[in-house]
Amino acid sequence: MKGLLALGLGLLSLVNALPQAQGGGAAASARVSGTRFVIDGKTGYFAGTNSYWVGFLTNNKDVDTTLDHISASGLKILRVWGFNDVNTQPSGNTVWFQRLASSGSQINTGANGLQRLDYLVKSAETRGIKLIIALVNYWDDFGGMQAYVNAFGGTKESWYTNSRAQDQYKRYIQAVVSRYVNSPAIFAWELANEPRCKGCNTNVIFNWATQISDYIRSLDANHLITLGDEGFGLPGQTTYPYQYGRGRIFFGPGWIRDHAAACKAAGKPCLLEEYGFESDRCNVQKSWQAASRELAKGGCRGFVLLSTGQTHNDGFTIYYGSSLATCLVTDHVKAINSLPA
Repeated sequence: MKGLLALGLGLLSLVNALPQAQGGGAAASARVSGTRFVIDGKTGYFAGTNSYWVGFLTNNKDVDTTLDHISASGLKILRVWGFNDVNTQPSGNTVWFQRLASSGSQINTGANGLQRLDYLVKSAETRGIKLIIALVNYWDDFGGMQAYVNAFGGTKESWYTNSRAQDQYKRYIQAVVSRYVNSPAIFAWELANEPRCKGCNTNVIFNWATQISDYIRSLDANHLITLGDEGFGLPGQTTYPYQYGRGRIFFGPGWIRDHAAACKAAGKPCLLEEYGFESDRCNVQKSWQAASRELAKGGCRGFVLLSTGQTHNDGFTIYYGSSLATCLVTDHVKAINSLPA
């Protein structure tokens, strides 16, 4: 998400469909215990990052190199796009996962389709990296909800209740989730990247999230589920960033504190998924990271502290081995690892 600031704050409490400490099976390598996460038997705080594009790479070596850098940096969780929607099938070997059309949609399970995601999951399994896989995009990048609208009509606001769009969305979910239902690399299924509904009653997204979470849970009883929303709307708050509307996000220690309190009150873990700044990046973002860690020590359990949501070319990139990586990744990982469980 380009712009001055970006935050994805997935409030798992809104989904309310997470396996607890007593639940899950062999594949449930990530679970929750109260307001904390447990990964591979370890309870604590875990650093991660975003690399939405890694599942679209066509060279296996490039995938492995990317994950090697992530692992070497001490990052445990990786958030990626599990969608790549088109309305017209691309030519050649261009990667696409799903073609949406009113006359009949197609899920691409070929070498330039979900097999690319297969390799990413396999590579993550080998390195002990846990994946958050987002299943659709609110934004138009890589198709997103607009690609469904193009095929089935309506608007993005009506997408959440459009039966034809939702039926195909569920078919796609079934195709993806069933491929990795037994994979220890899955940290969580994410319903959407930054779902929002301008001018809608809050029940629209709430009801949709509940229904889709129940559907995913019917397919996969072991892995976590997160909404992927941006944290808009807090009771008692009336200023612009907190309103129940589309808005852009003001991000800082106050935003972190307020949402941490909401997560704690709900008794659910939550996670910071994306944040970025285009100037004085080390100092500004380091202060946000410090605020998150301080809240964790104060008893606000359950944050997965993710370093900046990056791409390889959007102006927010942190390159492996750079001084910025030392500031915002290496130092952050060390600080997280020193937090008491």
